[in-house]
Amino acid sequence: MKQITIGTNTTGIATSPIDSKELIDFAQAVPPSSSGSEADAAAVRSEYARASGTVGSVPPPVSLKGMVKAAGELIQGRPPALLIDKLGERLQFERSGTRLYEALIAKYDAEGGFEGGPTRADLEAIRDDELRHFALLKRAIERLGADPTAMTPSADMIGLASAGVLAVAVEPRIDFGQSLQALLVAELTDNDSWRMLIDLATAYGQDDMVAEFRVAEQHEARHLELVRGWLSCKLALDARGAPTTSTPQRAA
Repeated sequence: MKQITIGTNTTGIATSPIDSKELIDFAQAVPPSSSGSEADAAAVRSEYARASGTVGSVPPPVSLKGMVKAAGELIQGRPPALLIDKLGERLQFERSGTRLYEALIAKYDAEGGFEGGPTRADLEAIRDDELRHFALLKRAIERLGADPTAMTPSADMIGLASAGVLAVAVEPRIDFGQSLQALLVAELTDNDSWRMLIDLATAYGQDDMVAEFRVAEQHEARHLELVRGWLSCKLALDARGAPTTSTPQRAA
């Protein structure tokens, strides 16, 4: 794995005090190219926010069972689309989580691991958990008579939010150890999101669903504990200047 070193980084202005002074003087002497301000930019954003519609919708139930359930929720004063929307969000995130671990496994195969870090088997085990959680959510959506292939508004949102995490994992210049930071972001989100989904399913009286989701929540808590430990070990090794690369353990 790559060591963080001092090199020819020229992104800061302190590397060229003469040129940086000229840049600052020029910026202060020359007026902006437009008469607008940050307040005008904020006003445009607000206008777009008011004029824009929603990010998609939840499709109607695809079965008679789903229609009956939706009608029952309306009678009890609960919006039937909300639970489907949040289940779709979790489904999307678990799908992305599976791909995230696949990307980390590929980097592990290329670079190897480090003392106190994950083995290939560790990464595969968590990837398989994420895939099982995806299947669990798919079944939960189907039991409600909904379509698990539909992209709900919250699924669309979380897909966009998690795109940067996956981008870190597949960026070849970011090494395996550095990419673990992306896992931490994902697992922190995963843990809180499962907890909130359990609360929502409880409010909707989905006791069987809640019981299954609590098992998934326990898995995610363990994932977070492992990722935190791996990152702590990596940071300790880096602080000592110790070599961190071990021989990759490729799949049989």
